[in-house]
Amino acid sequence: MRSVRPHLRAAATAVVAALAFLLVPIAPASAYAPVGIVHTEQVQAGPYRVTVGFSQWPLRAMQSLDFTFAPAGGIAGKSGTLTIDGPGLDKDDRVSPLSRHPRKLDVWGLDVAALPEPGKWDFTFALDGPAGHGRGTLHAIDVLDQPGPPLAASWTVCAVPPLAMLTFLTVGWRRSRPGRRVAELV
Repeated sequence: MRSVRPHLRAAATAVVAALAFLLVPIAPASAYAPVGIVHTEQVQAGPYRVTVGFSQWPLRAMQSLDFTFAPAGGIAGKSGTLTIDGPGLDKDDRVSPLSRHPRKLDVWGLDVAALPEPGKWDFTFALDGPAGHGRGTLHAIDVLDQPGPPLAASWTVCAVPPLAMLTFLTVGWRRSRPGRRVAELV
């Protein structure tokens, strides 16, 4: 029994070392990238001044970006709703409660959100806090056309490889006729 224990200890040590070697490089890679704000606008919502930050500027339709909403004095003790109004937006998606940005926890925000269509967009804030109720709107934010080729052309180009593979497999299946060979073997 004594001769087995050193081998078990050595094996356990090797397993722990291998796991540590594999998991240590994963930790920095799995960290979220910080939110980079490149443009801000100011909104006066009653007694509250709100800084609206955008991670891309100018805004483009169908392009994911981060929005941050930072009231002066922080979000502690405050709550509110955000109403977004613009072309192509469902009625269910217009009003939402303000919640913390998942990667910038000291402000409210939207993480990788995209506006569906170009045009003029309004962001209305209704805030409640120690100074009372406030409401303010960031009017007429220009959203430009979607970047890149039209959506139909992009989908067509992306659909070619799977369709070619499906055609190749179908032709190969029909030529080899595996059902007939199974019947011959039985």
